[in-house]
Amino acid sequence: MKYKITLLVLFFSFLGFAQSETTGKLKTVSISNYELGYILHKPADVKKKKPLIVFVSGDGEKGTDIQKVKVHGPFKYLKNHSLDAYILAPQCKEDEDWDVESIYQLIQKVQKENNIDSERIYVTGLSSGGWAAWNLAISYPEIFAAVVPISGYVDLIQMEEICKIKNIPSKIYHGLLDDVVNVNYSISAYKELKKCNAQDVQLTIFDDAGHDSWTRVYDNPEIYNWMLQQKKTNTKN
Repeated sequence: MKYKITLLVLFFSFLGFAQSETTGKLKTVSISNYELGYILHKPADVKKKKPLIVFVSGDGEKGTDIQKVKVHGPFKYLKNHSLDAYILAPQCKEDEDWDVESIYQLIQKVQKENNIDSERIYVTGLSSGGWAAWNLAISYPEIFAAVVPISGYVDLIQMEEICKIKNIPSKIYHGLLDDVVNVNYSISAYKELKKCNAQDVQLTIFDDAGHDSWTRVYDNPEIYNWMLQQKKTNTKN
């Protein structure tokens, strides 16, 4: 498999920490050629192994301007806070849909090139990125220590395989008034996981929120504190 990679390295100082960001593009070959833009935030100390948070944005952040993926989620949080972790955000092109295999290949590339703790890799996403987060965890349960889908949904085929992630700590968020992705998608996923005897799965429904139930989640340090405490365990059925 061949990759054509273009990297732009940006260094910045944030609240006294020598953190950095890397942007780039990864061309993958699966069913067809697929180009995936991305941005990678690096923690201050890259000599020690650090966790990785994979953030998958929604349709509103599609395009070629990589800065759009910083509008919501962990990168927005980083504007006023620090996180002692790598943060990876892929970007989907305007006329394409998320390709889960390509995101997986990107994660593998980032792991090889950085000092990442393989026991502490987390995936989270909003809206269509919530769909991608679910699908990444179900397709590659062996690599994730936690999954946080927000305003997302699970396809029927993936729902049949959801027990693959019963041992992965999961926090599911949705707005009761969501008129884009029905809240019942998250309720159904939660119920199916409980049928699998999942021990560490939580569903939070905000009764006053529409599709944007992610702002209050990602703007709160609690979700990052929780994720960074999780370590990978046995994910076999």
